[in-house]
Amino acid sequence: MDNFDMLVGSSLFLISEAMQRIDHNAKGILFLPDERGILAGCVTDGDIRRFLLAGGKMSDNIMQAANRKPKFAHTLTEAKEMYHGQDYVAIPIIDKEGKITDIYSGEDQKSKEKTPLNIPVVINAGGRGTRLDPFTRVLPKPLIPVGDLPIIEHIMKEYQLYGCNEFHIIVNYKRELMKAYFADNDNHYNIIWYDEKNPLGTGGGLSLLRGKLKDTFFFANCDALLTANYESMLKFHRENGNIITMICAYKNINIPYGVVEMGINGTIKDMREKPLISFLTNTGIYIVEPEVINDIENNVPIGFPDIVEKERQKGKRVAVFPVSEKDWMDMGQLPELEKMRIRLYGE
Repeated sequence: MDNFDMLVGSSLFLISEAMQRIDHNAKGILFLPDERGILAGCVTDGDIRRFLLAGGKMSDNIMQAANRKPKFAHTLTEAKEMYHGQDYVAIPIIDKEGKITDIYSGEDQKSKEKTPLNIPVVINAGGRGTRLDPFTRVLPKPLIPVGDLPIIEHIMKEYQLYGCNEFHIIVNYKRELMKAYFADNDNHYNIIWYDEKNPLGTGGGLSLLRGKLKDTFFFANCDALLTANYESMLKFHRENGNIITMICAYKNINIPYGVVEMGINGTIKDMREKPLISFLTNTGIYIVEPEVINDIENNVPIGFPDIVEKERQKGKRVAVFPVSEKDWMDMGQLPELEKMRIRLYGE
């Protein structure tokens, strides 16, 4: 059971706390024994996402998001039959009292192939990357290496896992170096280049693609790598009729101090010792409908979050798809660049 985690006494824990445990769990599932150690439920990051999308809060109890009737087996043979007969992450094996004695995860089986999505990917790679100075004095940010590959190639390979092989890349700063790198690349990516004459921000460069895309596309900044389930994101986008879906990651930060909320005349309204603060942050990755491009002015700098807000004010449906903090890696600053390298290649 080394790759699994259990939250004993689950009725005492919040969703934010459970998410932190799942983020450090190799299988992305958390089993929930009660105070007696008897299996009371289980929860995955998908269960938590559905609960939050339905209006749940990070401060709610984890049992509100959990599957309270998880499948289980009494023997290893029974667990194997169940696992290979259905689409399960893992099957807990319990004793006569209902306590978990082992967990079967089919680790001897090959991982499933991802469903091909076959939609275009637009990457905004024109920025100067000033937060990565002095590296970006020599190389454009997309070509900064993370291990054996530049960050933009890590991003492209992640999309290729889902059959997304058509890349539209917006370039500006040191663009000739970008084009030269891919011209000599043995992988022969299918790339269409778009040259910004002037910096157009994180969204304005999309105006260069007017009339070029006819279907839904992924839009990404070149400094963020996402390892979440792209199929689930696209399904959510389409089922909800979104014009833009913003992919956001939950960040959980432990404040190392006692936090005091002050009321009128200095009275203490509330006190929390070393609280856990949870919030959603924009990963810079979106799913976008092509009609959005028609609303972007030519050669006018604008950030894509401003474009999202304009569409929202027009009454168009924009929404958030939340992912786990562990599924998002950002290399926008030097310390984060090293963290990304360790995540991808180990110490």
